[in-house]
Amino acid sequence: MLSVKGLKKKIRGNWIIHDVAFDVKAGEIFGFLGPNGSGKTTTIRMLVDLIKPSAGEVLIGGCNVQKDPEQALRHVGCIVENPELYPYLTGWENMEHFARMLPDVGPDRIAEVVDIVRMTDRIHDKVRTYSLGMRQRLGIGQALLGRPKLLILDEPTNGLDPKGIKELRAFIRSLAQQGMSLFISSHLLSEIQLMCDRVAIINGGRVLAVGTVNELLEQAGSYVLWQFDDPAAGRRILERQPQLRMLNEDGHRIDEGVLAGIPGAIVTTVPARSIPGIVKELAFSGVGVLSVQTVAPTLEELFLTMTEGNAK
Repeated sequence: MLSVKGLKKKIRGNWIIHDVAFDVKAGEIFGFLGPNGSGKTTTIRMLVDLIKPSAGEVLIGGCNVQKDPEQALRHVGCIVENPELYPYLTGWENMEHFARMLPDVGPDRIAEVVDIVRMTDRIHDKVRTYSLGMRQRLGIGQALLGRPKLLILDEPTNGLDPKGIKELRAFIRSLAQQGMSLFISSHLLSEIQLMCDRVAIINGGRVLAVGTVNELLEQAGSYVLWQFDDPAAGRRILERQPQLRMLNEDGHRIDEGVLAGIPGAIVTTVPARSIPGIVKELAFSGVGVLSVQTVAPTLEELFLTMTEGNAK
């Protein structure tokens, strides 16, 4: 649905976007993950022809955005940064205003979209009385008026409370189940992990990795935590294992809450196939193994490792 190839942008002599490339498939939720200032919004502005790239191309539904923007963007609904609404108008009047800019969008389509974004009870109230979550939903409703095949949302959970974030996540998933492709930019790692099918990680204007959440987590590897009745003896045996690497507190990013539940845990990385042999050696040496736990990394750990390693 969306194909980005070799996208670059130079502003005032400085390259701020470097050779960005990724594809978004039909019906998937694609996360665009990066810290503030990483180039997410600049990239999105190029995707929807708000600014011109210095190099590269963007194809939407097979149409080139630079060469034929009208044809390409007819398939797209988009909110860049924050939804722009008229607070002195009602929600319905805002929808009518935007509907006038689109072909074949009348009251029936507005009513359909209002139902989709679950705003029926408040659509005739003034927008200034809306919560931030309701404004976000109304903004998404505006983006849906033209029946897009691709919906682009820039930091849609910004400012929402946990309940609003949960509702938005369920709503986004329901749109994908109807066959729509969604491109979601965010710096909130947990939300991307819960919401998206695939992810591109961006920092410093460069895409560092693209893949499914599981693929990226597998790339990061897992931790193995050991707990012994005699920690000193157990540590000596672990240190003799050539395939095992001991990690100090600065060498991992395991949540403190996890470690608190495993007092005295020794943190390592080791291939899973090696664990049974190490346990046998520990038992043969008379060291009691209280627990061996594999802790999968979070997307946050991978993100921090990648972005810190590539920080400028």
